Amino acid sequence: MPRTAALEVRTTSTTSPVPRVADSDRRRTSASVVLRSVLEHGPVARSTIARLTGLSPAAVTEHCARLSGLGLIRESAVPRRSNGAGRPHVPVDLDDSRYLVGGVHVAVPYTTVALLDLRGRVLARRELKHRGSTEPYEVLARAADGLAELLAASGRDRPLGVGFAAGGWVDRDSGTVVEHPLLGWRDVPARDVVEARIGLPVRVDGHARALVNAERLFGRARGSRSVLHLFVGNVVDAAFATHDEVHHGPRSQAGAVAHLPLAGGTEPCACGRVGCLQVELSERTLCRRAREAGVVDGVNPMRVLAAAKDGNPVAVRLLRERARMTGRAAGLLLDVLNPERVVVTEIGVIHREDCLTALRTEVGAERAGSVVPTSFGDSVLAVAGGAVALDVLYRDPLTVPRPRTASN
Repeated sequence: MPRTAALEVRTTSTTSPVPRVADSDRRRTSASVVLRSVLEHGPVARSTIARLTGLSPAAVTEHCARLSGLGLIRESAVPRRSNGAGRPHVPVDLDDSRYLVGGVHVAVPYTTVALLDLRGRVLARRELKHRGSTEPYEVLARAADGLAELLAASGRDRPLGVGFAAGGWVDRDSGTVVEHPLLGWRDVPARDVVEARIGLPVRVDGHARALVNAERLFGRARGSRSVLHLFVGNVVDAAFATHDEVHHGPRSQAGAVAHLPLAGGTEPCACGRVGCLQVELSERTLCRRAREAGVVDGVNPMRVLAAAKDGNPVAVRLLRERARMTGRAAGLLLDVLNPERVVVTEIGVIHREDCLTALRTEVGAERAGSVVPTSFGDSVLAVAGGAVALDVLYRDPLTVPRPRTASN
């Protein structure tokens, strides 16, 4: 995956921060910041892009022409006049009608396959149950076949590639799920398997890192100088981005918070300790406690949510307590990393205002305003997969193949 150096950020009184060029590969990085500016501000005049990015008007014009030739941007239908006189400024906007990306997210109970447009919007998705088996090659084959069916039905013939995301330890560079204890996966070459099956380029990353990138590009964290994402599902992990770069660490092991001790935790962990973050907050633990209290049967946390919506006081208490302990975990990470923005993916926080309040109360009044739920609601898993591919596009848009014409 092409990488850029950290991008300098300049803020203005009327706009959110936009990256400025600070990379030796100036052409690639300039194209990236121009495309990001169009995504964020479009329809936008080229002169405004120059002001926001610090690029010269000539460079912006050149990059806009190149991005337009690749089919990534287009001129807006309605030109804008400057002070009502002279030649109209024809703004440019993202062309989200031509391309799409595929997304695969492997969770503990099922795999989500999806199609996303260039704005990160989910165009189609499907959940594929594991059918009682989480054997990795079977799961990946079903995912590739399910995604191929969505592509065939989409009516668009320009998929740019596929993003793959999962929890656990995922090595982006090798395209491998190194370890996913809850699935029983170890050293699974996810990129190679899906790529061979579907015939498109595949990029791989951990889902917390993928969602940090999605929040940077399309969500509430757009323009933030530093972002922490805390993912609380069956798997609990985190990711941290600063100055437009997500921290991966050696072999992409950064963000492994599953065995951090959580104050007040009582659940025994397989590692031999008590109160580890993942076993305390896991959806498996939530559902087990709900079963023991006679609230629901089964292992679907959405049933706990439905019971709380119907007024079951035990379900409400369980969700609020989980949100409160999630807030305690977020506070711990805030103490260590001090991010400008914290994004939390957790079902209670996503769907219930009282759970969000419980989380923010635990974080503390001074920092509560920096903590927000995921921008993607029930689409979060679909977005996670596609965001891996979209991050590659927005970092290096010049890798997009030029559209074919009648002459070529």
